[in-house]
Amino acid sequence: MASLLSSKSAIITGAASGIGRATALIFAREGACLILADVSAEGGEETAKLIRDRGGEARFVRCDVSRAADTEAMVEEAVKVYGRLDCAFNNAGIGGAQCKTADYDEAEFDRILAINLKGVWLCMRAEIRQFVAQRTPGAIVNTASAAGLVASHSMPAYTAAKHGVVGLTKCAALEYARSGIRINDVCPGVVDTPLVEEMVAGRPKLAARLDQVEPVGRKARPDEIGEAVAWLCSDAASFVTGTSMSVDGGLTAQ
Repeated sequence: MASLLSSKSAIITGAASGIGRATALIFAREGACLILADVSAEGGEETAKLIRDRGGEARFVRCDVSRAADTEAMVEEAVKVYGRLDCAFNNAGIGGAQCKTADYDEAEFDRILAINLKGVWLCMRAEIRQFVAQRTPGAIVNTASAAGLVASHSMPAYTAAKHGVVGLTKCAALEYARSGIRINDVCPGVVDTPLVEEMVAGRPKLAARLDQVEPVGRKARPDEIGEAVAWLCSDAASFVTGTSMSVDGGLTAQ
């Protein structure tokens, strides 16, 4: 039986750790050839090595998703190495400072939107242009968040950016639906990742609350998000576009 992503060329941003790394390993398991992108060269190369050690195909490129030149070079590398681009997971993002809206630092607000929202748009722009140039179907999945569907206390910039990702996804999905380009986003709840570990560092009460906030009684594993992304990028999801898939243990159903 053919693998879910057999022989597909894929890009994954934020691949150095967490959801990005877990998804990269799943894509490789399912037969994809990968370009892995991140600002962390050490983590990105480690992910690529993990895949190659298991017999997969992966190359790392350093990419700051807030820079147009970097996102364009990332797509160019995929085409140079694999001849085309078939799918992409725009996952790179940061949590940023936690502070109430009226007290939020302007520079920090700009930084979070530059990476978490503008970065998704820049990646999508480069990827969609490549799909159009190839005249082939393609699939894009963006990482939004449960915070893109409901408010997240003391995270105004992050919440605004993730709401923006949801809207951007829907807009692009409608624009390119007749071109055979499917664009969706995933909305994780609380996931056991370095981003969450950083968020709760030195804050035991918050750590305990996050352990209990999910209706299923635990945080998600990164690979549980990755499995959803792999399906959305595959031909099995051929009639799915413009959707925000909650992978949140029931968090936003409350």
